[in-house]
Amino acid sequence: MNKGLKIYGVITSIGMLIVLLQGALVTKTESGDGCGSTWPLCFGEVVPTSPAVETIIEYSHRLVSGLLGIMVIILAFWAWKKIPHIRETKFMAIMAVLFIIFQGLMGAAAVVWGHSDIVLALHFGISAISFATVVLLTVLAFEDGRRSPAPQVTKGFRNYLIFVLAYCYAAIYTGAYVKHSEATYACQGFPLCNGQVIPDMSGSIGYEIGIHFAHRIFGMLLFVFLLILMILAIKHYSGSKAILWSSILAFILVIGQITAGVSILFADSYLTPALFHAMIISLLFTVLSYMVMISTRKPSI
Repeated sequence: MNKGLKIYGVITSIGMLIVLLQGALVTKTESGDGCGSTWPLCFGEVVPTSPAVETIIEYSHRLVSGLLGIMVIILAFWAWKKIPHIRETKFMAIMAVLFIIFQGLMGAAAVVWGHSDIVLALHFGISAISFATVVLLTVLAFEDGRRSPAPQVTKGFRNYLIFVLAYCYAAIYTGAYVKHSEATYACQGFPLCNGQVIPDMSGSIGYEIGIHFAHRIFGMLLFVFLLILMILAIKHYSGSKAILWSSILAFILVIGQITAGVSILFADSYLTPALFHAMIISLLFTVLSYMVMISTRKPSI
């Protein structure tokens, strides 16, 4: 059923992942000013002439983001029309439209007026939510006509899932803030920070060291929380394939996330592990969002 919607949803999901990676590339290469302070024009031009590398990166991000914004809105309306009987469809459709618009407006505002590191970090967090809503809409299209996963879980397990999802978002935010505050290399080495278990945060770069160290703590705790989640799923919900394999996938992703993060400090090329770092955490957030979604369903009798 709804073959066209499924294919379109997959294409849009892949496109959103590309947009997310492009946004990370803009940040990592410091190309945010690649088109000056004009939007939607680039240096006042529809198509920039003799563009520098930074301009090409920023301009291509704008083009792809604009196209995907239209595609997401089409996906939302299409899903609303074709699968409104699935409980989560209308909510996800509304969220997908709202967040893609919010994401675009924040990006435009950052170009025209500039923003603090705090707000710029939030932009990546909004992108992760936008990506998750599109993927979940696509998942709902694939569920249509089939028996949707509705595992019977305890209230405590459901609340723990919600907590881990919220905590994962906080970890996303702290990671984005590390980059925007230029604290990526404030802590040298791993697992120690500048050769210390608890680094010295005094001096001219003490603030940056504190930001980086805090993000490491967030990441390590996320690893612990997801390990606990997987153990609980294996012990109590092995009969639910959706919960079991999602928890295992989430744990694998957090290992990949930590590996990519550590690689940034030691790799010859900073860019590749940094992009993997951004991609994996977005996928992890999406997997956890899916787990929360199915855990709130009423089990079919």
